Amino acid sequence: MGLLLGIDIGTSSSKGVLVRGDGTLVAQAVREHATSTPRPGWVEHDAEEVWWADFTALAAELTTAAGEGIDAVGVSGIGPCLLPVDAAGTPLRPAILYGVDTRAGAEIEAQAARYGAEAVIAQCGSPLTSQAVGPKLEWLRRHEPDVYARTRRWYMASSLLAHRLTGAYVLDHHSASQCTPLYDLRERRWIAGRCEEIAPGLDWPELVWPADVVGEVTPAAAAATGLPAGIPVVAGTVDAWAESTAVGATGAGDLMLMYGTTMFLVNVVEQPVSSPKLWGTAGAFAGTYCLAAGMATSGAVTGWLRDLTGSDYATLVAEAAAVPPGAEGLLMLPYFAGERTPLFDPDARGLVHGLTLRHTRGHLYRAALEATAYGVRHNLAAMTEAGGAPARLVAVGGGARELWTQIVSDVTGKEQQIPRHLIGAAYGDAFLAAVGAGMAAPADIAAWNPVESTVTPDPAAGAVYEDLYGHYLDLYPATKDVAHALAARQHADA
Repeated sequence: MGLLLGIDIGTSSSKGVLVRGDGTLVAQAVREHATSTPRPGWVEHDAEEVWWADFTALAAELTTAAGEGIDAVGVSGIGPCLLPVDAAGTPLRPAILYGVDTRAGAEIEAQAARYGAEAVIAQCGSPLTSQAVGPKLEWLRRHEPDVYARTRRWYMASSLLAHRLTGAYVLDHHSASQCTPLYDLRERRWIAGRCEEIAPGLDWPELVWPADVVGEVTPAAAAATGLPAGIPVVAGTVDAWAESTAVGATGAGDLMLMYGTTMFLVNVVEQPVSSPKLWGTAGAFAGTYCLAAGMATSGAVTGWLRDLTGSDYATLVAEAAAVPPGAEGLLMLPYFAGERTPLFDPDARGLVHGLTLRHTRGHLYRAALEATAYGVRHNLAAMTEAGGAPARLVAVGGGARELWTQIVSDVTGKEQQIPRHLIGAAYGDAFLAAVGAGMAAPADIAAWNPVESTVTPDPAAGAVYEDLYGHYLDLYPATKDVAHALAARQHADA
């Protein structure tokens, strides 16, 4: 039985795995990398030094460790992103990242006015927000005209890797469905007139599905990566959808909670559903649709607290576990990088309310975990309101630890299933490669990655959180004007 290679390019690290055709994990590797924030609201990756360098390093390491043949390759990465390249395929600037990059605010407003905000949601599934690629393309054309004049194609992380490995210029339907207002969700096609109006003169990638084989590893790519030439490569997709695939959240009513640098939720629905508070997208497999939500921070705030206090995660978790639910009257808004769904407010700001001299770093850390849980509940409510109430929650990601998942279940009142493998997107990439190579069917993920435990809500803790959740909802509108004034000052001081 051969091996499947899966590699995912994340926000702050990249991960790779080798998996057998029955789902057995053989090897894994991680490579840390930097994310650039050259100005407030700008978040970028150098595609050569991060995306391609991480892929080649991980592929070489895992290929050396394999000791046997690799049958197929799957890739994923952060998205939606925008990397402009010239006619030779050379990146012209760092890639502009997903919704955490908020530079294109004026272009969002202009496109909403031009095409109609409600009409865009109806046709594309999602509102125009910092997550959308269309405004990022227009920002590039308006603000960096010299770069745009040399641009011929554009890539996301997964599509660049697929291109470097095979020469194909493709984009999967899911990733395309996050290119608002350029993709028609129901007709599953580029909207040609808008593409030419927003980004004139560019070549547009062929649309495929994440598990579609788009080519074979070329001799040049084999030399750069250590992979065997001639093995198939699937298109891949955005990391959150690869993670959703990895844990089997692929049927209607399934919802994946991704505990990472940011918190992401993917809810599979039976038909296209749209909401001004969420993203409606294509799914990972043909004929599927999703409602998606994403918080701008989660693990990023816990990492900030770790660095600020000079502590480590194990110590902070232990201290937070010793603090009772509700953090003894401490309440946090986790909007340290603005907020995505359901607020869509890049100028929202973090807030810690109720501080007294008796509060410790353990209280702060617990308040951060609880703030994330309130944000999850807020997004679940928006999904239910839109007509996409989830029936089964599955947790994944490096942050899916015992205390954090318990707090989320207590706040939301929902059980969470914990699968055997929490590796995330890279494991999903390997599975998509297996499907593309004919070694597995989509339903086989249940055998690849079975559920091993369930987190059950604690009613006593839930009663405490019920009251505090109301205060959480009140706190943002009560402080919004001040937060925006402070954000304006921060932008001016940059």
